[in-house]
Amino acid sequence: QVQLLESGGGSVQAGGSLRLSCAASGSTSTSFYRAWFRQAPGKEREGVATIHIHSDGSATYADSVKGRFTISLDNANNTLYLQMNNLKPEDTAMYYCAAEEGLLGIIAGILSPAKYTYWGQGTQVTVSS
Repeated sequence: QVQLLESGGGSVQAGGSLRLSCAASGSTSTSFYRAWFRQAPGKEREGVATIHIHSDGSATYADSVKGRFTISLDNANNTLYLQMNNLKPEDTAMYYCAAEEGLLGIIAGILSPAKYTYWGQGTQVTVSS
């Protein structure tokens, strides 16, 4: 099993930046895709960005954040990051990190919540105009 703990959320003005962190512990050796999702009140959870542990830096992003957000994974300390620049009010949401369980072989899009088995508790990001 994998345990995930997000941190780094907060309140910023539009145009500002935040960096979210997600520390992973437990049996992560078979968790290959790691991702960030977000969910605003009354809206569906949406995939923000995902990265494979062997991606050598390549990642997949939602169109809404492409060019503004960067996902990265530090394999040495098993920490996932989301660097968020040029934040907009519509980025306001609870942000969750997620990890798949590769042993399950779940066939789903890599930005689909269904792909992921393990979830953090979330960290709030609020962007004011």
